[in-house]
Amino acid sequence: MNFASVRIITDDLDRLVVFYEKVTGVLAKRPAPVFAEFVLPSCTLAIGHSQTVQLFGAGSARAADNHTVIIEFRVHDVDAEYARLKPLVDDWVQEPNTMPWGNRSALFRDPDGNLVNLFAPVTEEALERFSGRP
Repeated sequence: MNFASVRIITDDLDRLVVFYEKVTGVLAKRPAPVFAEFVLPSCTLAIGHSQTVQLFGAGSARAADNHTVIIEFRVHDVDAEYARLKPLVDDWVQEPNTMPWGNRSALFRDPDGNLVNLFAPVTEEALERFSGRP
């Protein structure tokens, strides 16, 4: 089994696509007007319009209603990404901080309120834990 992607459901696909293009620096692929994906080296972030939910079962997902999942991007330099994205992001949950498990982390909410974590392993233990991962 291979982990393939995380999909965000939104009522405003274009707004979220533009936001994540700026965050990731990757242009989205748009195989359909109601679907986009960001193919990154380690995973794919997919974004589907709320119109696609009926294909999975009515009411199976709700746009802008995530309160349990954190979308995480491993970056080279959390502080540099924070400085780059500060003008773009309206809702910073946590400014750069080193966590007890050895990752430097900054958290914000995307335009739909989804929690996003930018992190980089910084302690010897964390660097070792992530060695060999894409």
